[in-house]
Amino acid sequence: MQSFAQATAVQQTPGGFRADLDPQWGVGDKLHGGYLMAVIARAVATRATAPTADRPGAAGGFHPHPIAMTTTFLRAPRPGEVAVEVELLRAGRGSSQFRARLTQAGETCAESLVTQGLLDDAAPWWSALPAPEIPAEDDCFLLPANPPGAGFAVHLLDVVEHRLDPACLGFAAGHPSKNGQTSGWLRLADGTDWDPLALLVALDPSPPISLTLGIQGWAPTISLTAYLRHLPAPGPLRMTMQSAEVTSGRMDETAQLWDAKGALVAQATQLAAVRP
Repeated sequence: MQSFAQATAVQQTPGGFRADLDPQWGVGDKLHGGYLMAVIARAVATRATAPTADRPGAAGGFHPHPIAMTTTFLRAPRPGEVAVEVELLRAGRGSSQFRARLTQAGETCAESLVTQGLLDDAAPWWSALPAPEIPAEDDCFLLPANPPGAGFAVHLLDVVEHRLDPACLGFAAGHPSKNGQTSGWLRLADGTDWDPLALLVALDPSPPISLTLGIQGWAPTISLTAYLRHLPAPGPLRMTMQSAEVTSGRMDETAQLWDAKGALVAQATQLAAVRP
């Protein structure tokens, strides 16, 4: 089993970057959307901090972290080698903007717009989102990678531990939810602490809201926008996710993450297809 850093590693090439996608970070035979975003973000961060002419200088600042990222998913890449092209759009004082494209065998699989900045762990000037009340981590249910009766393995659950609030698990007993919400705790299974790139994986948690509503089937992400707010403290993340509507074969999902100190560290909204 590769660590998150190993699974998202990139190597510079004359035309950009290359990476080897790890099948462990997938759901069935499809690679996880947050994982693909993290690979792209690793390439962008490498470009943003490289000592080259397009890196912001002393007057522009140092921008090692993604602070906003929107990715459109065009086709599902296979595990194995991919290329990532990174283009600097603007080098500013407080942030820099990049465009990035992940391709495989000459086909574009995902396109991202990434804003790089500098995250810290300072207390917020103002916040209206306190950490949610969730049962203790040990009182929540650890989702298995091979649940009984499932038609495929959720390999992601072997590398990212998902412990769901028991109140969210009615769908597993044939009693679908009616509120379209989930909550729980997330940890990297190898004990590694969360970092800004790993938060991109946590912002696309399992299971999809459609499954909790009783809709069996794949829910591929069409587009996901993430906002990274703080450097996460060591320890688990508290996660909440909810949907406002499922309609026309699509649903929205809004995820929020709080670290072990109770700080809101990341938020995301995605549009996903619902394929029963």
